[in-house]
Amino acid sequence: MTSEQSHPYRVVDVFTERPLEGNPLAVFPDASGIDAKTMQRIARELNLAETTFVLPPTRGDCAAQVRIFTPRKEMPFAGHPTIGTAFVLLDEGIVPFKARDLLLEENIGPVAVRVDAGARPMLWLSTPTIEAGRHYEPRLCAKVLGLKANDLLEIPPQLLNAGNPTVFVALRDKDAVDRAWIDLAGMRLLRSADTELMCVFVFAPTATGAYSRMFAPEYGIPEDPATGSSTGPLAAFMMRHGLVSNADGTRFVSEQGAKMDRRSFLHVRVRGENGAEGIEVGGHVTPLSTASMRFAL
Repeated sequence: MTSEQSHPYRVVDVFTERPLEGNPLAVFPDASGIDAKTMQRIARELNLAETTFVLPPTRGDCAAQVRIFTPRKEMPFAGHPTIGTAFVLLDEGIVPFKARDLLLEENIGPVAVRVDAGARPMLWLSTPTIEAGRHYEPRLCAKVLGLKANDLLEIPPQLLNAGNPTVFVALRDKDAVDRAWIDLAGMRLLRSADTELMCVFVFAPTATGAYSRMFAPEYGIPEDPATGSSTGPLAAFMMRHGLVSNADGTRFVSEQGAKMDRRSFLHVRVRGENGAEGIEVGGHVTPLSTASMRFAL
């Protein structure tokens, strides 16, 4: 006879200081006893962009093991789940708040998180190694996004991957970003013979950084309010093409989610020339709710 078990979880809004904005995340601080199949079913039930499950680390240098699920699949790495889970671990006292640097064990490997102390702490993740992929035909990108060719800047769209393969498409202005959209048919046309699922990230350069949107319908995410895993590659792409407008190019902000009324602010710090010493992506986390899920395993 199976017995019903209770599994507490937290919901937090990531990359915002305001509740009900940013990117919501569900975190199960103690997922011991929950198998991977059930984790996926829970993520589908909650239907947020991602849900995380915290387990004891298998590495001595990591504070916790974190498994990340969208409603459709497990992810090797994702940004807002890394930031949000680190916040919950600190807030719950699972990791001492005096710990200003910690490593989280994710499927991609250890991911470093740094904490800036303060009344509203800001958490920063270190972007994993960014791999450059193929370029895409601009007219095809315009077509699948429902845009005109002249809505795109004269920069070839490109696939970059820091654990989450993403096609970056530079647009001329915020209006073009807000008009963009891609569905499952468009995604399949864009990736054609490519077998790996991917996201499409559109943005327009601004005086403070970028105005952005990200689409991932094949992951079960029609649009993502904030995409930390793609923001490091965004910074690399913008630097490579001279799209960062501030004086030294080492700090800027990507505003994402505004079109879907979930405004998020993703801060970027570039270390070393052109990010040679790494790219950090940071933001605030706003606690929203505490709940418990009951079911029999």
